[in-house]
Amino acid sequence: MSDGLSYADSGVDLDAAERTKEGLKELVASTRDRFTLSELGAFGGLYEVPDDVHQPVLVSSADGVGTKLKLAFLTGIHHTVGQCLVNHCVNDILVQGARPMFFLDYLATGEMDEQVVKDVVRGVAIACKENSCALLGGETAQMPDFYKADEYDLAGFIVGSVSKSSLIDGSDIADGDVLVGLASSGLHTNGYTLARKIVFEVMGLDVLDEFPGTDRTVGEELLTVHRSYLKMLEGPLNAGVVHGLAHVTGGGIPGNLPRVLPSGLGAVVDRDAWPVPRVFQTLQEAGGVDRSEMDRVFNMGVGMLVVVAPGDAAAINDAARDYGFESWTIGTVGAGSEVSLR
Repeated sequence: MSDGLSYADSGVDLDAAERTKEGLKELVASTRDRFTLSELGAFGGLYEVPDDVHQPVLVSSADGVGTKLKLAFLTGIHHTVGQCLVNHCVNDILVQGARPMFFLDYLATGEMDEQVVKDVVRGVAIACKENSCALLGGETAQMPDFYKADEYDLAGFIVGSVSKSSLIDGSDIADGDVLVGLASSGLHTNGYTLARKIVFEVMGLDVLDEFPGTDRTVGEELLTVHRSYLKMLEGPLNAGVVHGLAHVTGGGIPGNLPRVLPSGLGAVVDRDAWPVPRVFQTLQEAGGVDRSEMDRVFNMGVGMLVVVAPGDAAAINDAARDYGFESWTIGTVGAGSEVSLR
C-alpha cells in the first residue's frame, strides 16, 4: 500500500461527499415537476420551458443569506437558512412578475458534515416545494483552506418565467399611485452584521437568552424564515392590478423603492402608517442607532412594497389578510425623483 498523501489527508473527504450526494437524491426528487427532465447527478440540470406561458421571458437572480449563517452556526439549526435562501430569490424575480421554475444551490464548507449539509438542503427543498419550484441541482464543495471546519457559505440561483405582456417593469406606475406595504416576518436576510453586533456585543446576549420584548429566544427570533410573497400576490398579479413591486432587502425602503420607480417619479412614505416590530425597536434602542440608519439597513417590518392605483389598495390589503399577512397603505407616488420617509 502506498504511503503517499491522499485527498483526505488534505482535508477533503470524497467518500463523505458521495454519501451526502446519495442522501440528497430523495430531497431533490421531491421537488420535481412535469417540466423537470434530469435527475441529481447529471452535469447540467434539464428543465423544459413551460408551454403554458405565452411569449415567455426568463428572469434569473442569484443571492445568499449573508451573516445570518452565523446564527445557524451558533444554534446548530441549519434548515431555516435554506428556506430563507429560496424565498429571498423567489421574491426577487417576483418583483418583475415572474413565477419560479427551478433553483440551484451552492454550498461550500470547511469540513463535510453530512447531517449539516442534509439539513441545509432539506430547507432548500421545503421552500422549493412551497413555491412550486424544482430543485434542479447544485454544488457542494469542500474547501478546508477557506472555511473553518464548522462553517459554510450558501448561495442560490433561480430562474423563473413571465409572459412578455405581463412583465412588470415599472412603466405602469403613475403619479397618484399608492404604496401598500406587506409585513415582513422579521429581519429576513439583511442587516445581520449590525444586528449581531448589537445583540451579542452591546447587549451581551446568548442565542438561548430571551429576546427582549418577545417570548422567543435570540436564536428563534433571528432565525425566523424570510417570508415568500409569491402565493399571496398571485391573485393580484393575475388580475393585472399591480403596477410595481419592490422587495425590501439591503438598503431598506429608501434603497429599494427607487429601483422600480420610472424616471420623473418619487414617493413619500409615512413612517407612522405601520407598527415597527419589537425586534427592530430593540435593536435601535440598544444600539443607539439613528432612525435613518435603521431605515437603510433593515426592512423595519415591511418586506415587500406593492404599487397600485388608489382604488386597488383595498384589494391588496384583502388578499394579504386572506393569506394571514398584515399590510398597510403607507405612501404615495408623485412627481420628483426622491423617496422620502416622514
